[in-house]
Amino acid sequence: MGGIEGCRKDFPILEQEVYGRPLVYLDNAATTQVPRQVLDAVCGHYEHEHANVHRGIHYLSERSTQKMEEARGAVAAFIGAHSDSEIVFTHGTTDAINTVADGMEPYISEGDEIIVSVLEHHSNFVPWQQLCMRKGARLRRMPAPDGEIDIQAYRTMLNERTKMLAVTQVSNLIGTVTPLAEIISLAHEKGIPVLVDGAQGVRHANTDVGALDCDFYCFSGHKMLATTGVGVLYGKREQLERLAPSRFGGGMVDVVTENKTTFAPLPARLEAGTPDFAGAVALGAAVQYLEQLGRKAIGRRENELLAYAEHELGQAEGVHILGQPKKREGVLSFWMEGIHSYDMASMLDKLGIAVRSGSHCAQVALQSFGLTDVTRVSPAFYNTEAEIDALCAGIEKSAAMLRKWGGRL
Repeated sequence: MGGIEGCRKDFPILEQEVYGRPLVYLDNAATTQVPRQVLDAVCGHYEHEHANVHRGIHYLSERSTQKMEEARGAVAAFIGAHSDSEIVFTHGTTDAINTVADGMEPYISEGDEIIVSVLEHHSNFVPWQQLCMRKGARLRRMPAPDGEIDIQAYRTMLNERTKMLAVTQVSNLIGTVTPLAEIISLAHEKGIPVLVDGAQGVRHANTDVGALDCDFYCFSGHKMLATTGVGVLYGKREQLERLAPSRFGGGMVDVVTENKTTFAPLPARLEAGTPDFAGAVALGAAVQYLEQLGRKAIGRRENELLAYAEHELGQAEGVHILGQPKKREGVLSFWMEGIHSYDMASMLDKLGIAVRSGSHCAQVALQSFGLTDVTRVSPAFYNTEAEIDALCAGIEKSAAMLRKWGGRL
């Protein structure tokens, strides 16, 4: 690995061609690619140490358990947790948020309120919506005109009935970097716990959950160079202890009798069943890779690429970039009059360019702009300016052809 400048060679998938053209992968907000170092770690695990964790006293089980717990420690250090026991392995961000929402249910009553922002991914909207529906509570939404959180409006929403606040760190639709420090501080003034969806932020930002003082922080491995199916729920110890377990089975119990069960200490009490320990190994290797590259270097490079993309797309005829946040990271979306995002993405795909199209699991946010679909571009540090140029040329070519055909394929 030769630092940020030479890292592209670590990603074998980027070397291939698609439809006879070099692959230009600009869908990193959905899933990042996996470097050889992580692939080697996973392969090595299956070849040399694969066995179920926390179950056996034999060598392979103990070795596998050690690797998983080393990964837990690496993740704790990566995000600034005070203790490894504050890191709960989940199946991803969605699973982590649902774990918190389900665990909070005993503390929500009819007439209570839960606040989310209008920018949320469905994963940080629907679980709270469903909880409110079950309990007769009210779900309130922080407005975000033109993609920027309205802090003054948010202030007025906080009251004695507010029991939870859930907010994204970085919008997966617009790339808005939310003012977490201020949002969290205002909530804590009234004793309101805060969950942060860090799925889009954890790779871009030098996240320190201790400094943020958030109560919960959730993210997925597959958005930060690891494999799919593994994620993390961070929580302050007192907040995790407060959560009622909502998944039951092996691993999370202490004593089981015919009439009663007591639960294991954290983090095991929230990790029912066999965890994705191979995924944890991958996540640990991904954290090591990111640390070796340097998160400041990664953030700087990704900001350069996004700024370049925003400038170049802003010059393209007919392209409308969604939102004007004060600070944008990782993601930008655009739309073109008379051209559906699916058609644009399909045309770009035939040119070897991978972007995202549709509602991006953010229908409420899109509705606030009067839209139903957009095309999303999300570069990572292993992308290049030449790939952004290819994207812009591809958009121009695709738009011309689609307009010739009446705007649709």
